[in-house]
Amino acid sequence: MPDTSDRETVRKLLATHGRTYADQAHIHLRDTPQPLYQLLVLSCLLSARIRSDTAVASSRALSEAGFRDARRMADATWQERVDALGRGGYRRYDERTSAQLGAGAELLLDKYHGDLRRLRAEAGGNIDRLRSLLRQVPGLGPVGVDIFLREVQGVWPEVAPYLDKKALQGAHRRGLPDEPGALARLTGHTDPAVFAAAMVRAALERPRTGAQGTGAQSTS
Repeated sequence: MPDTSDRETVRKLLATHGRTYADQAHIHLRDTPQPLYQLLVLSCLLSARIRSDTAVASSRALSEAGFRDARRMADATWQERVDALGRGGYRRYDERTSAQLGAGAELLLDKYHGDLRRLRAEAGGNIDRLRSLLRQVPGLGPVGVDIFLREVQGVWPEVAPYLDKKALQGAHRRGLPDEPGALARLTGHTDPAVFAAAMVRAALERPRTGAQGTGAQSTS
């Protein structure tokens, strides 16, 4: 049974770092096509070696441009996507990412009618299969898949608890168990996505110099 000190550490982490990247990007995550697609796009952006705040801002800029689902993303021109990414500050990888977003949208339309719930159904509850199917999306490598699954576990219960290497690293830094099963037992009634996000932000926190870097680094 988890000890009191571990529970207190978790309580403090949740209070300071308990916010998902989807929430930060103003994605009201539900098991419906549009927010799931927005999360997929956000996961692609966060997986690059770029500031997470920039990736989040660029996700919001794409949504504000109207590219909230696979059809609208596919119908946008390459330049329109580049311009939206630029407004979010995502300039280092904007041209390549624009092409990947277009190709990914086309793939989702062709295979799943733009609905990630169909991809989920094809996986049939097998997380390895789910990871494999997500890897087919252009621009979504292993890091992006981890980000997507960490964030989606609150609405796709079969994924939870999803505590990847980065989440376990954050737990270790705060003296918590860094074995998935033991760490998961500390979740309690907390949304598993929020719990995982707090661990990840702890991993990304800068050494204690008076400033915290929860949003200053890539989530990879």
